[in-house]
Amino acid sequence: MARGDVRDRTMDDGGRGPGGAGERREEPVRRRLLAEATRLFAAKGFENTSVQEIVSAAGVTKGAMYHYFDSKDDLLHEVYARVLRLQTDRLDRFADAPGPVADRVRAAAADVIVTTIENLDDFKIFFRSMHQLAPETQRSVRAERRRYHERFRDLIGEGRRTGVFRDDVPADLVVDYFFGSVHHLGTWFRPDGALSAREIGDHFAGLLLASLRP
Repeated sequence: MARGDVRDRTMDDGGRGPGGAGERREEPVRRRLLAEATRLFAAKGFENTSVQEIVSAAGVTKGAMYHYFDSKDDLLHEVYARVLRLQTDRLDRFADAPGPVADRVRAAAADVIVTTIENLDDFKIFFRSMHQLAPETQRSVRAERRRYHERFRDLIGEGRRTGVFRDDVPADLVVDYFFGSVHHLGTWFRPDGALSAREIGDHFAGLLLASLRP
């Protein structure tokens, strides 16, 4: 366990006790802490939300929270990191699947739009408050995001090497252009808008593929 210090390990309903009962409850408590932190960060802002407010809303003690998270910074980091892990896992499946590379790029591009929209509050909360994180945490986030972008770039590179995609525009520039649009979703998407998340994903993927054709 990474949280190896003298913090209170009070056996709350999130505690990990003998006999495995705590183990079975561990993930629900962790999810509850994240859900309440996300709600409070959205309502009050990261800087105006205290650890005590988070644990009170989640119905646990500070000791239970510190069992899962090192700090409030760690909670904010995880708000974004859990979505990035989901997207990375899905991208890996698209990239490693059989079939034409253009189809896999289209599927991956549409999926990142849909999963971003489905978790848009988490993205907006994180990027609004990221500058308040400790420098080492900011570096960690950038490294995690860079790994995702590199995997996407490698998929485009596969298409370039096989002659399916144009090779006169650097792959890094293509990735930056596409994900710049993804990161802007929070500024204009509305759940009651004319297009669904899936429709927007299909349109964005189509635009990307059109830009990549030789």
